[in-house]
Amino acid sequence: MEHFLKILSTQQVTHNVRQLRLEKPAGYHFIPGQATEVSINKPGLETEKRPFTFTSLNNDPYLEFTIKCYTDHDGVTKQIGMLEKGDSLILDDPWGAISYQGEGCFIAGGAGITPFMAIFRQLHQDGQLGQNKLYFSNQTAADVIYENELRELFGERAKFVLTKEEKKPYLHDYINQAFLKAHIDNFKRPFYICGPDKMVEEITALVVDSGASPQTVIFEK
Repeated sequence: MEHFLKILSTQQVTHNVRQLRLEKPAGYHFIPGQATEVSINKPGLETEKRPFTFTSLNNDPYLEFTIKCYTDHDGVTKQIGMLEKGDSLILDDPWGAISYQGEGCFIAGGAGITPFMAIFRQLHQDGQLGQNKLYFSNQTAADVIYENELRELFGERAKFVLTKEEKKPYLHDYINQAFLKAHIDNFKRPFYICGPDKMVEEITALVVDSGASPQTVIFEK
């Protein structure tokens, strides 16, 4: 089912990431971690659907997306980056394979943090964030999405990794086998992995090789 929803507000999160809050249809419900297909309600763009993850919670009075906008080519996210309050988007019903399966390690690359935000916010609201850990990789400090919120939620249980910049207090490293061995001592907990396809594939193989059960590695299939 398609939903035509007006944008209530926009906010710049980083230099190339935008937060959009939309009207929320009555009865619209999703599981934290899920996404939906989104297109822009403008001539010629209505059928150009792309998947985006909800970063709001079900008890919020709006639907929220946090979207990385690629301006180097004239694609959908570039157009989304130019939308303003009052414009509208077309949403389908929710879908997705990422859902919370218990305390473990979240590993994210870049915009791959977005499916996890609703999970983190819901756990925090319910007082159940517990001993979950976050390993979040970006190219530079300017690319880190929702850094202040994540540091507040996780404290020392969050490690922020930069691959193309050396800057304190971030780690200058790659999330590879050596990194995982150095930072994770229990591979029998669930692993949640999201980011570029190659990163997800490589890290999934690494954690399974290190002892994680394939059934407890959660990623968008």
